[in-house]
Amino acid sequence: MHSCAWLFLYLTKLSLLSNNGTKIAQPLSFISKRYLFLSISLSVLTMAVVIYYTYTPGVLTHLAPKRMPGLVIALVVSFLRVWFTAAKFRVLSEGVISWFGAFRIVLTWDFASAVTPSTIGGAPMATYAMTKEGLNLGESTAIILYSVLLDQIWFAIAIPILLISGIFYEVVPLEAGLVGEASMIFLYLFLLSYASILAYGVLVNPAAIKKVVKAVFKLPILRKFEAKINAEAENLESYAHQLRKKPASFLFKAFFFSTMSWLARIALATIVVLSLLPAPEILSVLRSLAMNLAFLVVPTPGGSGGVEGLFVLFQGPLISRESFIGLALFLWRIISYYITVAIGAAATTWYINKQVVEITQKD
Repeated sequence: MHSCAWLFLYLTKLSLLSNNGTKIAQPLSFISKRYLFLSISLSVLTMAVVIYYTYTPGVLTHLAPKRMPGLVIALVVSFLRVWFTAAKFRVLSEGVISWFGAFRIVLTWDFASAVTPSTIGGAPMATYAMTKEGLNLGESTAIILYSVLLDQIWFAIAIPILLISGIFYEVVPLEAGLVGEASMIFLYLFLLSYASILAYGVLVNPAAIKKVVKAVFKLPILRKFEAKINAEAENLESYAHQLRKKPASFLFKAFFFSTMSWLARIALATIVVLSLLPAPEILSVLRSLAMNLAFLVVPTPGGSGGVEGLFVLFQGPLISRESFIGLALFLWRIISYYITVAIGAAATTWYINKQVVEITQKD
């Protein structure tokens, strides 16, 4: 999702699902039962393999009751991640999106990300959700793009932190080997480069994005989408110019909520691990940050299979009892993924039902 191709694939998806270039018509087109089944199956299979190789009978007797409240804290932090992201959308929409609407958008985005190819993720469904919360398609697209930019700015700050910390801590586990370490460095450089390009396009020269998008959609294979895309590219540029005119406090406020959302996401893995056994807190947090960046390039829906493997690779060596690795993975995935998917499915259903009601009323 975090590549230059993301924008073109995203806009193509919107053009396929739009009606006269003004609104998205079929929310069910964003949902794939096949990808949902694949996502859950890969996750369950990977966890089963890890538990099979690490579990030993009687392991639960070693749990320390005084640490168990940490799981409650993990649930609270997971909720805070959603709240901070919802607050970010409230800021970017300048209050047009209500609190309930913002929560629905975040949960719907999370759910759609688990049931769509990672090249698109949940962004088109989130865009559709925004149009149902009072924004037009151009404004919704610009907000999504601006939200991605805020993430990239955060990455641009986090990556130097990881590089400097790597001098003092073993941020990339030895188990990853030379290939793993080289891959992480390549990922860092890629994200920094992309952040620079996106920042230039959104904050400095929005017209550049419009020109590139229009040029790409003149290609023969994409030309049939040109009319719709050109209209949305104009809307996107117009709203990007509006965002540029906002005071610095607007950007800082939105960036604050974006950063807090990422910090909550990063803290979750460490909190779960510490809820079971003592572990080096700082190193665990740094590795959680590194593995969350690595999650961005996992190609499966919802990252399933890959994120479980990365959790074991980055956090596993810090868990002193090997038999607890599978348990920690299971608890972390339940809180970070399965609960979110379940609630997100309910939020997505709300939009689908709303669409059905609208169609019925028109008929």
